Amino acid sequence: MKKIVVAYSGGLDTSFCLKYLQNKGYQVHTVLVNTGGFSVAELEAITTRAYELGSFQHTNCNIIEKYYQKAIKYLVFGNVLKNNTYPLSVSAERVFQALEIVRYAQKIGADAIAHGSTGAGNDQIRFDLIFQTIAPEIKIITPIRDLALSRQEEVDYLEKQGVFYSWEKAQYSINKGIWGTSVGGKETLTSHLPLPDEAYPSPLQKTTPENVVLEFEKGELIAVNGEKAAPTTNIAKLESLATAFAIGRDIHVGDTIIGIKGRVGFEAAAPLIIIKAHHLLEKHVLSKWQQYWKEQLGNWYGMLFHEGQYLDPVMRNIETFLTDTQQTVSGTVTVTLKPYHFSLDGIVSEHDLMNTELGQYGEMNNAWTATDAKGFIKILGNAQTIYSQVNALNYD
Repeated sequence: MKKIVVAYSGGLDTSFCLKYLQNKGYQVHTVLVNTGGFSVAELEAITTRAYELGSFQHTNCNIIEKYYQKAIKYLVFGNVLKNNTYPLSVSAERVFQALEIVRYAQKIGADAIAHGSTGAGNDQIRFDLIFQTIAPEIKIITPIRDLALSRQEEVDYLEKQGVFYSWEKAQYSINKGIWGTSVGGKETLTSHLPLPDEAYPSPLQKTTPENVVLEFEKGELIAVNGEKAAPTTNIAKLESLATAFAIGRDIHVGDTIIGIKGRVGFEAAAPLIIIKAHHLLEKHVLSKWQQYWKEQLGNWYGMLFHEGQYLDPVMRNIETFLTDTQQTVSGTVTVTLKPYHFSLDGIVSEHDLMNTELGQYGEMNNAWTATDAKGFIKILGNAQTIYSQVNALNYD
């Protein structure tokens, strides 16, 4: 029998793929790639369902640490927020799930790979780009996309095969990972409706503001409230502290890879706080031009990542640049957590460029005289003065 690897989540689409491909004569191997969104109980339940549906071999791959080292770290270094809003909660993890799936397929000598994406979203592109780049010899099969099936048609097919799980569609679709949770529902299909409170997975539990101190070392979050741990542990800890205040809720509006506009809700307390705190620290310790070029390249890095272009060699070039900029990004940032939002209070760093004896903004200058300032201003204005005189500009 030919081997096929199915990117499996346990939901309706991937369950249909499993059964459909088994009936087509494939030996089906199912793989779930965990980027931080599954509990032990959920993983056990998904494994059980996979075997009940006929999986020849099911594997749960935990890649949280790898995902951090290869992706999240650079998203922080680049202060990446798509359209100044979205921390790439799902788009980045899809790329790494695809990478793990194709490696597994190569390991077992699979003839084909399958995923449950439709033809209307970004995920189909992210999966296919990775698969065809790394393993062009392995066939890509996408039953949901190719057959253009409705949800009810999938249910009907499974029931004819004797599969009678409850496939009731949840009012809101939730996709959780270490770098945020996406939330989709009827409101996100409109342009004017907000998601209601009950759509978000973390309800408001605390209303009294609390301070939290984040410590960064060369751009990485190494401690929360003085307790040092691995960055992935710190992300989870901060997420727990901040979601109690229902922080991190928003709706992202963006241009999909296939050219249509899309809306998606998300809850990403830790990512938003970390990125904003990291950015504040950078404002204190980096030069003007370091910040400028980081903003340009960080934006490109996020856009290419979002659109599935992670394997383009320019991404490694940008990562090298971003890493080099982090040499002085060390210190603490104090953040106040409040209901539904947070504030950045200030930083402490031995690299703080405000700590200089040359002068204090708006207060005093120790390194230049009034005459120096007048001469500098006159020379600075030479270019626009010449242009204005030559062209007799009227600014009325």
